[in-house]
Amino acid sequence: MRVNRLSLRNFRNYKHIDIDFTANINVFIGPNAQGKTNLLEALYLAAMGRSHRTNTDQELICWDQPAASIEVMFVRQELENSLKIKFIANQNKEILYNSHPLPAREIVGSLNAILFSPEDLLLIKGAPALRRRFLDNEISQANPPYYRQLLNYNRMLSQRNNLLKKIRERKASQELLAPWDEQIAGAAAVITKKRLEAVKKLTMLANLHHRKITNSRENLIVSYHLNGLQQDKTEDLSGWYHEQLGRQRQQDIFSGSTGVGPHRDDLILLVNGKNLRNFGSQGQQRTGVLALKLAELEFIKSETGEYPILLLDDVMSELDAARRSELLLFIKERVQTFITAADEQYFGQTKLGKFYRILGGTVTE
Repeated sequence: MRVNRLSLRNFRNYKHIDIDFTANINVFIGPNAQGKTNLLEALYLAAMGRSHRTNTDQELICWDQPAASIEVMFVRQELENSLKIKFIANQNKEILYNSHPLPAREIVGSLNAILFSPEDLLLIKGAPALRRRFLDNEISQANPPYYRQLLNYNRMLSQRNNLLKKIRERKASQELLAPWDEQIAGAAAVITKKRLEAVKKLTMLANLHHRKITNSRENLIVSYHLNGLQQDKTEDLSGWYHEQLGRQRQQDIFSGSTGVGPHRDDLILLVNGKNLRNFGSQGQQRTGVLALKLAELEFIKSETGEYPILLLDDVMSELDAARRSELLLFIKERVQTFITAADEQYFGQTKLGKFYRILGGTVTE
């Protein structure tokens, strides 16, 4: 998979640009606040249908313009494709895939992309929601039906939570929870089963990269933490979830939220048997995150047959020389990569691909 061209119209600080890319590594160099990250944001939007920086599409449009657009020309399975997203003030965005309208919920899986930013260095020591999002993004791109199942689960969860609040306020009967519990239990089982399968593959791939980075001194194990249980549960997940929802019903009514389900699960990372979040040094945690990201690339390739594009947003300054070297060694001539950096010194004398100078919304090679 590779992106050949990116065209932006009135997107963020870019009025009108067309950029052709190399199939290897593309580096965007320039001072801060000049628009480097905006380019990666546009590519991420094309892949995921949403920005990783804002939930408001209006913020993507140049302040003095009524609309903006992103168009990406890319090759997948040796076939050329185009994806265009148009943002119109105070309206829903419009998506065209090969000139045909595409619902936003179906965009995931068209163009696969992995984003690695400084915020991802919080992946291990941050909140469980970050690790769930990491896992869900990985699975969704390799398996688009999973993404739609996840959206459906979240909608049902929101509706159940609204009902719980009404029951707490004595505006509805508890009997109304029964059909919701049955539906949510079934959806939760599908999501959890897919996550468990993905984690089994992820832990193998991540450990291979982790051992390479640490010269075989450390082993990394990734496990799925299912609602406080210490072991994976794979038999009759739907029945188990239904039972847990019933047991926790009164507590859920009191809190007005659902306390059991894949939205409460977590990933646990162990290095040589010790919890990386609680006992790992900063260096070990960064090595763990890097191993996870490299494993994510391998996972998507194993599921789809092609590497996704890789977006590296200012992470070179956050990694030490050894980790930078390991990252560049892996991606060179293997994964089409887009890197933002304030300084060329992070790349040494290595011949990488194309360098672009970014200044005030202009791009020059």
